[in-house]
Amino acid sequence: MTNNIKAGIVGGTGYTGVELLRLLAQHPQVELHAITSRGEAGRPVADLFPNLRHHVDLTFIEPSVASLQDCDVVFYATPNGTAMQQVPDLLDTGVRVVDLAADFRLRDPAEWQQWYALEHACPGCLDQAVYGLPEFNREAIRSAQLVANPGCYATAVQLGFYPLLQAGVIATDGLIADCKSGVTGAGRKANLGTLLAEAGDNFRAYNVAGHRHLPEIRQGLQQATGQSIGLTFVPHLLPMIRGIHVTLYAPLVEQAADFQSIFANCYSQEPFVDVLPAGVLPETRSVRGANQCRIAVQRPQQGNMLVVLAVIDNLVKGAAGQAVHNMNLMFGLSETAGLDGIALLP
Repeated sequence: MTNNIKAGIVGGTGYTGVELLRLLAQHPQVELHAITSRGEAGRPVADLFPNLRHHVDLTFIEPSVASLQDCDVVFYATPNGTAMQQVPDLLDTGVRVVDLAADFRLRDPAEWQQWYALEHACPGCLDQAVYGLPEFNREAIRSAQLVANPGCYATAVQLGFYPLLQAGVIATDGLIADCKSGVTGAGRKANLGTLLAEAGDNFRAYNVAGHRHLPEIRQGLQQATGQSIGLTFVPHLLPMIRGIHVTLYAPLVEQAADFQSIFANCYSQEPFVDVLPAGVLPETRSVRGANQCRIAVQRPQQGNMLVVLAVIDNLVKGAAGQAVHNMNLMFGLSETAGLDGIALLP
């Protein structure tokens, strides 16, 4: 354990990168050591992100292993396919890595290539990588050198289904995840579909035929429960900046269970999962800027279908906040260090 963890961020100009900067700049046991960007090298970070003035005094630098090997931990907030080009050399120097992209989430390199249309550059690292959902893999994360930070949809969906699958009260097939995300989930890049005039006052589904988080969700739930999972997952784009709301549908196989207690007992010791009282429904604004997942369970008309509702901030619990939680575990810190901020309301 150290009181002065040197942290580096590769890809510090995207939405998850600036969220990492915001969280790490306030972390009591972290020193921001290096921030990389090919396009912004030489530019002060606070010039690009004025909210960080007087909090982050670094200048963007070119990404290279040499510029990062003095760090204790490096976060990759880069597009899919970037981290896998550099991580093996960085691991060889002893640096610990948290990848916020998808490069190390799937265990099977052939499946990764199928979904991401790239040949995996370092398939040998996939067995070494620990899937960074703390509620499932806390102990493995503590000793990991390489952590694959989960996707945003994957985080909310897995946290919603897991207690019921673990308790054996729902079917393992016929599960449905109806999910909605704000536009920051698409990243900080020029894209016609996320322009204000296109996304505002509009609501639409996308990637109905298959979203890249689908195999990750199935893999995670199967590893956590030891059961084969049949899931239909449909994402939608919401006309808002931050937030994810998932509505999960699960056929019941056990009618008499106390579903509220199943969730309450499962997450009673989890600092970042809030099981709401019976009858209370979660709202995305209740987690804006916070590393929280708020969950409710309902059984409409006492029927045969259970409904779980969960909300997260896609940039915090769905990305940067969860990455910091993983770092805290990796370095033996308090799990809540740097993550105890209250959500912004209104």
